[in-house]
Amino acid sequence: MIEQLTKGRYECMVCCENMRPDTAVWNCSSCYHLFHLFCIKKWARSSTALVEGEGWRCPACQNITEKVPNSYKCFCGKIRDPVYNRYETPHSCGDVCNRNRKGDCQHPCTLLCHPGACPPCSATVTKSCDCGQIKQTVRCGLNIGLKCDHECGKMLNCGKHTCLVICHSGACQTCTQSFKQECYGKHSSREVLCGSSEDQEISYSCSHPCNRILECGNHRCELECHPGDCPPCPLLPDQIKHCPCGRTLITDLTDEKRTSCLAPLPTCDKICKKQLKCGTQDRKHVCKKVCHEGDCPPCEGYSKLKCVCKNIEKSIPCAKAITYNESNPFLCDKKCTKKRHCGKHKCGEVCCKKEEHICETRCNRKLTCGRHKCGQMCHPGNCLPCLEASFDELSCHCGAAVIFPPVACGTRPPECHQVCQKQHDCEHTVRHNCHSEETCPPCTALTEKRCVGGHEIRKNIPCHIKDIMCGYPCGRTLPCGKHKCKQTCHKGDCLPEGEACTQPCDIKREECGHPCGAPCHPDSPCPPVACKTEISVKCACGNKQSKVLCQLGGEDNTDNYQKLNRCLYVCRFIFRLECDAECAKLERNRRMALALEIENPDLTSKLNTTSYPDLLKDFARKNPEKANQIEKALYDLVLNAKQSKYPSRSHSFPSMNRENRQFVHELAEFYGCETQSYDNEPKKNVVATAYK
Repeated sequence: MIEQLTKGRYECMVCCENMRPDTAVWNCSSCYHLFHLFCIKKWARSSTALVEGEGWRCPACQNITEKVPNSYKCFCGKIRDPVYNRYETPHSCGDVCNRNRKGDCQHPCTLLCHPGACPPCSATVTKSCDCGQIKQTVRCGLNIGLKCDHECGKMLNCGKHTCLVICHSGACQTCTQSFKQECYGKHSSREVLCGSSEDQEISYSCSHPCNRILECGNHRCELECHPGDCPPCPLLPDQIKHCPCGRTLITDLTDEKRTSCLAPLPTCDKICKKQLKCGTQDRKHVCKKVCHEGDCPPCEGYSKLKCVCKNIEKSIPCAKAITYNESNPFLCDKKCTKKRHCGKHKCGEVCCKKEEHICETRCNRKLTCGRHKCGQMCHPGNCLPCLEASFDELSCHCGAAVIFPPVACGTRPPECHQVCQKQHDCEHTVRHNCHSEETCPPCTALTEKRCVGGHEIRKNIPCHIKDIMCGYPCGRTLPCGKHKCKQTCHKGDCLPEGEACTQPCDIKREECGHPCGAPCHPDSPCPPVACKTEISVKCACGNKQSKVLCQLGGEDNTDNYQKLNRCLYVCRFIFRLECDAECAKLERNRRMALALEIENPDLTSKLNTTSYPDLLKDFARKNPEKANQIEKALYDLVLNAKQSKYPSRSHSFPSMNRENRQFVHELAEFYGCETQSYDNEPKKNVVATAYK
């Protein structure tokens, strides 16, 4: 930054112009970016920068400042309108900075007035470890926590136990020790964490009936588990003044006084009308039985219940309705189809009433490190980076480059510029740098290698290419011993394991002299079948010609003619075509021509002339030399393609104008070649391809 300011190359982010060393500037106290004072004033008053009720935003770091700057000060803020000195940093006062550093450092900056943040403090101070048991002399600016190997020993939140964790920063964890706590009625117990809110209580209520024997000695307490003594027996004579339904005094029903809680209660003849648990909140059902002792019998009516999700309302018998409560709610059969907050899974709960559907499935996706899996609950978006770290040094393969711990999980080995030291398959000079991959890049040194079929040695083959195919026929003798492999140069056996040669047998037949033609049969005689070889037959004058199957041989012919000599045998099967009117016409013309001494007596036959379009004729007439060159090139191309071992050959014509290219395209059709134009004008050319 100092160099840019000195050379006038530092750019203001507001006006995007370079700052001169003698112009008034303002620097942000958060990000330390510099701006022209005029520009930052204009920016601070604009609607874009204003934050209602707080101030204005810095264009670089968005830090909010309350007041609009109105003065030009040096970097350390001691001098207003500093004078430019070419031997000092522009906009500085030339005095010691003396600014307070961030954090708990109490030493002022000792550099001369400078832009940007103050460097870390280099003073040495004595600091305590995190638990305060050991002190050590370190650099003040080293913002790291010191740790020892002792247990923390600080008092935990319970006030009874001490922290057993090795020296650590921050607050100690809550006490994890637990003890058993019994309920008020000694019915059950629970595990309570030391120092928790439950620990402050001496006992607790288990919510079960108290069931302790009352003072009367006859009944048990029916209240929920409670502290202190149980109340008096509710059936004592002095506790009950009315009949069980509560609407008639006992004195009105009988003159006899009750002397014990075991004495029966007199009942009246009125309807009980005690409220039952069934019905709606506004209108509970009442007992319709005559005044009676004990609990009311089950209601015989119906109650309307709404399911938890409010989807259905159903009338069900009261006896069943009272069985539903908070722990056993009335549910419908509708499955919730809303998406969970992760956006991937559906809720799927029966009769769901949740407003926010939190996905409780574990994410379990692989993190970017490729080793660990995400342990968070299923969530939208990308997983957090892997927080695992290694405290071992990470080096390249040769050890020249090292990354010191802690090393974040997934960090690749450092880039090394030394030559690779791994063992290589060849003896060529290694030309690649040290790398962490298991396999080295392929060697590209050019070598001479023999093809896999052993036909020829190829030159300029990259070292890493192992199997070279030359394109010539294989030519190796097959297992049958009679034929040779017709495949192009290949690797491995000519025939798959268990497969026999299928080339046609070339043993000559006794009947006609043609080869057998049946699939190769090295260990058996040729099959007695008729010959399928095509032969040419002509008429007597030789004008007509046709292709027919030989048809000699076979079991029938052998039986009929095995005793005949070869001459008769052949004469039996060889036949000729009959001459027709055309033959007679040719014979007449021939005799006429001989009589008239005409050199070419075949007057009726048509010459095989090719008809070229006018475009080709006109071009050849105007440019005979060019036409001859193009025609010769196409002729040579077709000839080379037929003699080549490759399926096709190509010829690239030089750059031509449009008229010449059209001539090439048209003429190539007569030679059976394919053409394609490439490049753009004026360097457009034509490439012709001929196939074998």
